Amino acid sequence: MAHQFAVGIDLGTTNSVVSYVRLSDEKPDVGLLPIPQLVAPQTTEARTSLPSFLYCAGPHDAPGSLDVPWSKDRDFSVGELARRQSADYPERTVMAAKSWLGHSKVDRHQALLPVGSEESATGIVTKISPVTASRRYLEHLVSAWKQAFPDAPISEQLVVLTVPASFDASARELTREAAFAAGLPDSLILLEEPQAAVYAWLTSQGEKWRKQLKVGETLLVCDVGGGTTDLTIVQMLEEEGELILQRMAVGNHLLVGGDNMDLALAFHVAELFQAKGVQLDPWQSISLWHTCRQAKEVLLAPDGPKTHTISIKGRGSKLIGGAVSVEVDRAAVAQLLTDGFFPECSLDSLPQKRRQSGFQELGLPYETDTGITRHVAAFLATHAAGVSTGPTHLLLNGGVFKAPALAQRLAQVLGSWYPATPVKLLAGEPDLDHAVARGAAYYGWAKQHGGVRIRGGTARSYYVGIETAGLAVPGAPRPLRALCVVPFGMEEGTEVDVPSDAIGLIVGQPAQFRFFSSSVRKDDRAGSRLTAWSPDDLSETDSLETMLSAGDSAEEHYVPVKFHSKITELGVLELWCVSTRSEGKWKLEFSVRDED
Repeated sequence: MAHQFAVGIDLGTTNSVVSYVRLSDEKPDVGLLPIPQLVAPQTTEARTSLPSFLYCAGPHDAPGSLDVPWSKDRDFSVGELARRQSADYPERTVMAAKSWLGHSKVDRHQALLPVGSEESATGIVTKISPVTASRRYLEHLVSAWKQAFPDAPISEQLVVLTVPASFDASARELTREAAFAAGLPDSLILLEEPQAAVYAWLTSQGEKWRKQLKVGETLLVCDVGGGTTDLTIVQMLEEEGELILQRMAVGNHLLVGGDNMDLALAFHVAELFQAKGVQLDPWQSISLWHTCRQAKEVLLAPDGPKTHTISIKGRGSKLIGGAVSVEVDRAAVAQLLTDGFFPECSLDSLPQKRRQSGFQELGLPYETDTGITRHVAAFLATHAAGVSTGPTHLLLNGGVFKAPALAQRLAQVLGSWYPATPVKLLAGEPDLDHAVARGAAYYGWAKQHGGVRIRGGTARSYYVGIETAGLAVPGAPRPLRALCVVPFGMEEGTEVDVPSDAIGLIVGQPAQFRFFSSSVRKDDRAGSRLTAWSPDDLSETDSLETMLSAGDSAEEHYVPVKFHSKITELGVLELWCVSTRSEGKWKLEFSVRDED
């Protein structure tokens, strides 16, 4: 059955959005899906975005109070009500599930959210995994689509789901897993969020974009959302007389964004409370963090007030049943966040590192340096080969840049780095809350109609870890080598035999397979073998523990093989281990979709 719609889904850290366009349209007319959701107990309203928050019901919630039109007797809520509950019941609210999906140091299938809330004054909290939380957000979006388009099941549409450019193969595959469980089609396409932002800009400009970008110029996309900062470089090239866009580089997974800003503001406000003689307890401090999210958006809006009142429910004996409030100054907040997250710095500045404690609570690996401008400088230095004269244009995306002061500071700092060739700030998609979803829907339409597309292949090179042979040393593991099986920029729909000597494959018994990736080693080819590397060169993704069938080699546990790599049209890496002595072959599979 032919698709009726291209559906773009932005599964955001703080907000999720669905957009769509009819594939029969000769010109894309991208619309936003109204998403019914609870805004208060037993009160449903449609909004154009779904806050990516999940509230776990407690004994104080009346039966049926969290029901939605398509589901009854619910013990959880997602969306606006859950976001509001985060201030009053932070121990019952899941947030940043998307950031947890990208945290390779924990089991993303483990029920660990909300963190640190096994039992509280509001009773025992039933925890869920990051994958389950993501699935529930997507299930809500799927149900909203069904209500709006009952005759066009989303499983039969061309669906494009966005992910951070910095997500590794494991995080992408977990995202796909959650999407499939929520009812999205197997033909689901993953698209990098910065690229989706570029597509949104392209569709907003029509054909005028060709007059603004010229051959040889480079575009820096800076996407600062609620939980992450994503950096991408797109270069303008010429092919057969036509201007084309080529994605040249993506940055590392940087956990710094709007959430950090909310916390910084919370610390500032806590000092204001302290000056009034009010010492906040841990519960109030977490509640204040959530409250400051809305305060930041109000104060930094273009037409924001000069001051804003922040109130916290009372907890002490003198405040039971009451609340305590302070007034927060707009100018002070603007300076705090501008200097703290977009500090003036030189192009050779590097993110500052600090010595970490040997013991740490389980949590997300947030960046220790919140200076986003320093991270941008380090990104440009790492990928200097592709931007030798610096980026010529800047496209901003993410809710953070709804604050003019922050957008202006970043443009100012970039201008100070390249005074001879000032960086031009593109007049981007004015609706930063919906740009990524709009761009994803446009991309789906462009695939059908032959519109402009960003090229680039995989944004990383991928490696398998190979244990070396040799004498065993007590207490020491054998050295590991890394063999490149997917080079940087390998296009979807292509495959390659990986040159190497025969590699021993363990079959018929449990074994661990280790995988690595790199966004900076762009010159490695399939078959390149690394004997040593730094953490900045290669990062390890999730290992795969499994037992491969021995097949015709039932009497053996060690089979000599060579590798054959294929990237399917859906962005799934098929790594085949092909026996050099028989017809036997084994497949290891995970997702590496990096672009269109």
